[in-house]
Amino acid sequence: MKSKKRGIKQGNILQLALGIVIILLLNIISSFIFTRFDLTSERRFSLAPATKRLVQKLDDVVFFKVYLYGDLPPGFQRLSNETREMLDEFRAYSDNIQYTFVDPSAEPNTKERNDAYRLLVERGLQPTDLRVNEKGQSKQLIIFPGAMVSYKGRDLPVQLLMTQVGQDNDKVLNNSIQALEYNLASVIQQLTKSIKPRVAIIEGEGELSQMETLDLQNSLSTYYNVERVRIDHKISSLALRIKADSTNDVLINKYRAIIIAKPTRPFDEKDKFLIDQFIMRGGKVLWLIDPVFASMDSLQKYNSTVGIANDINLEDMLFTYGVRLNTNLVQDMKALPIPVRTGQVGNQPQLDYFPWYFFPLVTPSVNHPVVNGLNAIKTEFVSSLDTVIAPGVKKTILLTTSPYSRTVNAPALIDLDILKVEPDERMFNKGPQAIAVLLEGVFTSAYLFRIPPELMENKALGIRNKSKPTKMIVIADGDVGKNQFHVSQGYPLPLGYDQWTRQTFGNKDLLLNAMNYLCDDSGLISVRSRELKLRLLDSAKLSKQRLFWQLLNVIFPILLIAGFGIAKYRLRGAAFARPSRKN
Repeated sequence: MKSKKRGIKQGNILQLALGIVIILLLNIISSFIFTRFDLTSERRFSLAPATKRLVQKLDDVVFFKVYLYGDLPPGFQRLSNETREMLDEFRAYSDNIQYTFVDPSAEPNTKERNDAYRLLVERGLQPTDLRVNEKGQSKQLIIFPGAMVSYKGRDLPVQLLMTQVGQDNDKVLNNSIQALEYNLASVIQQLTKSIKPRVAIIEGEGELSQMETLDLQNSLSTYYNVERVRIDHKISSLALRIKADSTNDVLINKYRAIIIAKPTRPFDEKDKFLIDQFIMRGGKVLWLIDPVFASMDSLQKYNSTVGIANDINLEDMLFTYGVRLNTNLVQDMKALPIPVRTGQVGNQPQLDYFPWYFFPLVTPSVNHPVVNGLNAIKTEFVSSLDTVIAPGVKKTILLTTSPYSRTVNAPALIDLDILKVEPDERMFNKGPQAIAVLLEGVFTSAYLFRIPPELMENKALGIRNKSKPTKMIVIADGDVGKNQFHVSQGYPLPLGYDQWTRQTFGNKDLLLNAMNYLCDDSGLISVRSRELKLRLLDSAKLSKQRLFWQLLNVIFPILLIAGFGIAKYRLRGAAFARPSRKN
């Protein structure tokens, strides 16, 4: 009997020693071979390859100071937890990722707390003002759903909560969580990028002025070196001539991309040719074009105006590249309200707000990195567009109006009197109208058969009839990139902010995403198309079956444990009740 016990004891010791050796070996192997397993269906705990490469290349500490912390409502607490988990994922691939969570409302002194709030706003973080019920009382809560990110003495803010007009809170929260990886990785990329790509805003043909695009230019400056350029028939405006060898010169693009924002005068053929060759050399273009000219300025003086075709001499180029801009105006029942004077009280005019059908509010519905999860886009006198056959070019519609849309061909009467009449839904029956398209691939030159053969053969001029693989985005609204000006003081307002409704729309994010997509070499922008499934409880079913599920969650674990105990007791009793086998 003693020898049997000794053998069992030795066997147990051997198993323990073997287990310890295996654990040590696994730890040694894991220190050389790093891997992680993600068993979720949407791979929610797996970083994109571009993100992994970005954090693995860090040569110094990137420090995140997250202000989404403290006594938070459940939705914001979930966003805080997801942010922490995402940063932990980053840290799994780089020790140079560090973070801390801070509650900006923890300071008991009201003055010091307000000073801290003011400092955060000055540094670029936007607060969220909430009303929450606590013990039957309404309480105001100020939350800063964002972080300050530091790297080598530089700081940048990052917003963790997205704003989306017309979306329920759960959808906004889920979209914010989906965008976490891109937002956090994007701010790292901005801080660590040593050389910014050059982009140009074209001017000279009545495009939006520097003040009208001030916020767009300032926002782009975070990612790019932005210049304003006049082409003026000069090859050097968009290209550099360099020596290929002792006898030949070649042209290379000076800019990664150019923006053509709401031209109002026709382009001449020389400037068009230079733009065409910029594209042929692989240049990217963001086109913000008004096919129909219409202005609210006329409506401020008169009750009506006429929208006329905007002849800017670009139709043939865009048609060759794969898109046709239609000379019409889109009316949409889902539209931006505008103030209309309806009376006067004393010396003050009485203003009411009515949806102005010529200003559609466009909610992105395509799962594409440029528009995924964006807030509604504010448009003004937007037109529709169609794609046409262009071999080698892939077309992706990015934005469409709502199903309750119609089109009015130019010349189009624009009359404020339509606000006085209740809209007839039967007239808004044209369905969604495409207003923005992405073109990708190898483009054919718009001057393929229009250049003399001797010039085509002159390599010194660098003329190409087929492009390198490139891409462009066409939006049939020039005002999508225009910021408003304060009505009384005249200073420019943030792009996308509407001073009448006091809402901020997604125009700035749309154009930043568009430029990032056009210029992105790392593939980081593709992270924005990631989709996380929103798994919510059925609130109606939960309300009806609340008692059942409460009892099930309380009683079932107790019964389960009791059942295991009884089964074990009976099996043990049965084992001891068996007669022992005699040797």
